[in-house]
Amino acid sequence: MKNNYILVLNCGSSSLKFSLLNPETGASLLSGLAECLLTEQAIIKIKYDGSKQQASIPAPFDHQSAITCLVQYLKQFDLVSSISAIGHRVVHGGENYCQPTLINEDVKTSIENLARLAPLHNPANLIGIKAAESAFPNLAQVAVFDTAFHQTMPEKAYIYGIPYALYQDHGIRRYGFHGTSHYFVVQQTAKLIDKPL
Repeated sequence: MKNNYILVLNCGSSSLKFSLLNPETGASLLSGLAECLLTEQAIIKIKYDGSKQQASIPAPFDHQSAITCLVQYLKQFDLVSSISAIGHRVVHGGENYCQPTLINEDVKTSIENLARLAPLHNPANLIGIKAAESAFPNLAQVAVFDTAFHQTMPEKAYIYGIPYALYQDHGIRRYGFHGTSHYFVVQQTAKLIDKPL
């Protein structure tokens, strides 16, 4: 199997969703969920080749442990060499990011700094990025920001309704979320109604 698959990771505060995708077709080769992380009930569920498997995640039951389990499954199914890059869903990109971005130290610092605006999500996203970098040190890591889709919102739309000082002092404004879903829906709608995107 040639190495053209993208491993997509979506780290929540106590979960990890993942999928191994063919970027040309969008088809998922493998998918699953690690849940109840940071508890003794932490488990990982994998769907691959028509079958489902489930296992307990060992202590310390964290995102790194979940990714370690995922890598073990990828090795078991002989899929590690088929991965060409890792994509990370990151909830908050602030005003800095309007498109998928190759992750480097500056990007990680930005994600960390934006945790004040997304305290449940950005720290978990960053943990997942660091765990994936450890597991796949030679692969490109790309952040896809949930707020990126909405960056074309006009200033009057994202500032209206709150005291301006909150924006000036704390960066609080309307950012728009679930951008990855909105982007998908817009693309599908354009196809279905045969209109330009």
